[in-house]
Amino acid sequence: MTLTPQIPPPRNQHDIARFEPTTQDAVILGIESSCDETAAAVLRRTKTGAIHLLSSIIASQDKHHRPFGGVVPEIAARAHLSVIETIIERAVTEAKIEYSDLSAIAATSGPGLIGGVITGLLSAKGLALSLNIPLIAVNHLEGHALSPNLSAPCPFPYLLLLVSGGHTQLLSVSGIGQYTKLGSTVDDAAGEAFDKSAKVMGLGFPGGPKIEQMAKSGRPDAFDLPRPFYKKEHANFSFSGLKTAVARAYERSDKSDTARADLSASFQQTICDVLKDRTKTAMHLFKQQLNSTESEIAPYRFVVAGGVAANKAIREALDQLCQEEGFNLMAPPLKFCTDNAAMIALAGAERLALGHTDSLDVKARPRWPLDTFAAHNNPSSGSGKNGPKS
Repeated sequence: MTLTPQIPPPRNQHDIARFEPTTQDAVILGIESSCDETAAAVLRRTKTGAIHLLSSIIASQDKHHRPFGGVVPEIAARAHLSVIETIIERAVTEAKIEYSDLSAIAATSGPGLIGGVITGLLSAKGLALSLNIPLIAVNHLEGHALSPNLSAPCPFPYLLLLVSGGHTQLLSVSGIGQYTKLGSTVDDAAGEAFDKSAKVMGLGFPGGPKIEQMAKSGRPDAFDLPRPFYKKEHANFSFSGLKTAVARAYERSDKSDTARADLSASFQQTICDVLKDRTKTAMHLFKQQLNSTESEIAPYRFVVAGGVAANKAIREALDQLCQEEGFNLMAPPLKFCTDNAAMIALAGAERLALGHTDSLDVKARPRWPLDTFAAHNNPSSGSGKNGPKS
């Protein structure tokens, strides 16, 4: 069976400025502040490409947002501002280096909550200017895409499922800055569905871990929930209807602990089924792409990254799919699935090795698709004055 759409070659290589590559060891300070974690990390990349993480500090804001059942952008921005200087200092101290040892500063410059992104990016600009070293503006999603390399080498090419609170998409990854979208959510992200469903059931914040814990004592077949786009030949996702179905099912239930456990288990199983089904379609598309460029590799590599990738049931479902389809599952350790600065430092180090740096007038971006070409010409979601999300 021939699957559509046909996959074009990567078209956004122009996003990478071509400078002389760096051939020496590099020590990178990474800064992450795109949502509700303030993080800093120091990483050393040797001239042979070996990665050594020297420190990774994360300050969570859960206690600030828990009363509201979700992240409040204004509160997040103020919380970042209050701790970022301390977090950076701790990262440098724990790495046992001096600021003068740094080769470059890498910071998330999008996508994300704009107040937080600005806070981290301005801190990075100030350090880069005072130390007279390069600034590297990192796409937060590229940090997730490269994060498996924090624990073990993950060579290109590979198929990526990026699944988090703000994004759910499948991409073919050919190299640094070379991403081709195979599928994306047309409305809500899987992580948002977790958080909103947890809020509906009164489970608290953050929703993902709460539902995963509650699901352990529930029956996954207790509620019949919709599986959007199931068995369709494209690789897109939709989770808005699933959120609504969970809310209605809970309203019709007796709202007991048993009902919450059963609904959590049913919801989690539904997410597993949808991610597995949509990824299976993307795997077929990915194989077609490699065959068309005469770059077939076996077994193929599959990466799952992002906060939702920390869910063990989802990992197990995707691992089973990989075994069925001839892929090797490569995922970052659980501590690097959620937002962290180690992945930002890694992305910065890899870009510096290519000779790519940014000027101090680089802007913070609330939206920044990895596959910029596809997003602007055929947006899957969020097309507005700030540009498409995917």
